[in-house]
Amino acid sequence: MPDLHSEQKQKNSLFPLMVGAIGVVFGDIGTSPLYAIKEALGSEHAPIPTHDNVLGVVSLILWSAFIILTLKYQFFIMRASHQGEGGSLVLVELARKLTNNSPKLHRSIMFVGMIGVAFFFGDSVITPAISVLSAVEGLDVAMPALKPYIIPITICVLVLLFFFQGMGTAKIGRLFGPICILWFLSIGLIGLKEIIRHPEILGALNPVYGIKFLIGGQFGKTFIILGSVFLAVTGAEALYADMGHFGKRAINWSWGAFVYPSLIFNYLGQGALILGDPGTVRNPFFLSVPEWGLFPMIALATAATVIASQAVISGAFSATKQAIQLGYLPRLRVVHTSPTEFGQIYVPTTNWLLLIAVVFLVISFKSSDNLAAAYGIAVTITMIADTVLAFGIVLRLMFSWSWSKAVLLIIPFLTVDLVFFGSNFLKIPDGGWFTLALGSSLLFFMSTWRKGQDLVRHAIHKQEIPLEPFLRQFESAFPTRAQGTAVFMTQNFSVAPSAFVELLRHNITMYEQVIFLSVLNDDRPYIDDANRVNVDVLFEKYYRVRIHFGFMETVDVSKVLSHCRLTKDDILDFENAWFFMGKAIFVAGNPPEMAKWRLRLFLDMFRFAESATVYFNLPPVRVVDLGTRIVLG
Repeated sequence: MPDLHSEQKQKNSLFPLMVGAIGVVFGDIGTSPLYAIKEALGSEHAPIPTHDNVLGVVSLILWSAFIILTLKYQFFIMRASHQGEGGSLVLVELARKLTNNSPKLHRSIMFVGMIGVAFFFGDSVITPAISVLSAVEGLDVAMPALKPYIIPITICVLVLLFFFQGMGTAKIGRLFGPICILWFLSIGLIGLKEIIRHPEILGALNPVYGIKFLIGGQFGKTFIILGSVFLAVTGAEALYADMGHFGKRAINWSWGAFVYPSLIFNYLGQGALILGDPGTVRNPFFLSVPEWGLFPMIALATAATVIASQAVISGAFSATKQAIQLGYLPRLRVVHTSPTEFGQIYVPTTNWLLLIAVVFLVISFKSSDNLAAAYGIAVTITMIADTVLAFGIVLRLMFSWSWSKAVLLIIPFLTVDLVFFGSNFLKIPDGGWFTLALGSSLLFFMSTWRKGQDLVRHAIHKQEIPLEPFLRQFESAFPTRAQGTAVFMTQNFSVAPSAFVELLRHNITMYEQVIFLSVLNDDRPYIDDANRVNVDVLFEKYYRVRIHFGFMETVDVSKVLSHCRLTKDDILDFENAWFFMGKAIFVAGNPPEMAKWRLRLFLDMFRFAESATVYFNLPPVRVVDLGTRIVLG
């Protein structure tokens, strides 16, 4: 069985992973030139596009990208990974493991993590809407008569994008990678053309122009502009969340060698165009394109913005899976789409809910200018959560950093995050309320599920019975056994499954074979048949069975058990096997930890989770649900 994380594999697959990363991870960051300069210098709050203002804004964009995307995320935060996965919830999991002696700190970590992932989902809604809409709006520049069709075309593009998500990010990356490479080459060359015409724009590479712009004029006005400058770095959190799809090395090489240089050329080129003609500030990206290439560029931009949407959609799938594993969300169906990369997944429920929300957003806000006002605040909140968790806990403990070193690094990055948060906070009345409300709602649902799960665990723990003493107590009551096999699903072999307890309490007959079954998901794509099943004999005719499935395999308990040999002389009688499932019937009590109406909401979410019969692929006609009434509170 090959080692998926071996150095040789990474070396051999670096180039295709780079192509895939360019086609998925950098889409959001790579399409920011469509609207970042336009909003920073052409919106109603923008300053007059004088020489110093243009250089100042472009300088702020370039250096913000370097500080946030290169230094903060790629050099520091991406060091904090768990089996190659990234994202806010990975930071939570690492932080929990590294601080397992402090319950209060655990609760704080969980709350910060929930904030990060909730607002990341908010970003996953708005990015596809603003990216695709801003590209299709290029039709208004090329042919104003097409303006009424911008919204319908945008919706059609988005529907197609979400429809193809089931193909998996590997296939989508191979499809979009070459297109995105062409996109970055094109915007880089278009920008270089304008730089040659107005080389004075190269002064923007000097950070002094950005600093002078911030402190030289009226700070209130320039502070608002930072919210537009921030549009150039949205996508950083998706970059980290998508790390499991392509790997840190491929992402870092793609950024430094290709993506960032192309963006530098284009931002400088747009600034150069405005220096030559301030009137082009209304849409500097498309007005810098030669007239003969305008329609091809609109088509390419539309394709690139579809890719931008893919970056956050893939990140949303990863975040959903992590949230389920950490107990923030009910169990949903997660489909693995690659035989070699553990992180490449597809979550149907997340996909379709995102589509509904994105289409609603496009219809409600109608233009990228309106959406720009709603953009940013969710991203900055996620970034602040990442900064606090990564520098304050994970990197300090994982690499044994001293508090002074951790604080020394966290202060400048956290200051930058808070400044951008403040500037985006001012946009709440203009549309920022939407992502704030969406993120807050998701945070509420996640915290409700988490609190409800804690109540369930506490209630079940009070009813737990040690397995072996319980077996000895009832074994003498069954001098004869019924023909067939009884299978009881369990996660803890030391505790009697609730279905087993209920069966013994209401039935004086036990089956000839009794199986306590646990299903384990491994981090390998496939499991050899020789290592598939582990069997322990508990008592005569009582067995503990563990079944292992790789992450690329469909969980099929029936198929495995139909060929299962318990001992040399004993084969599992699958044809006469009955599966007894403990089905908890929760009753809303009056727990002091949760309001009754919120507890009812949790119970509704609990019923939404995928059933064990479907998930484990059990024969429905031979599944018996034995209900246990459990009062929560």
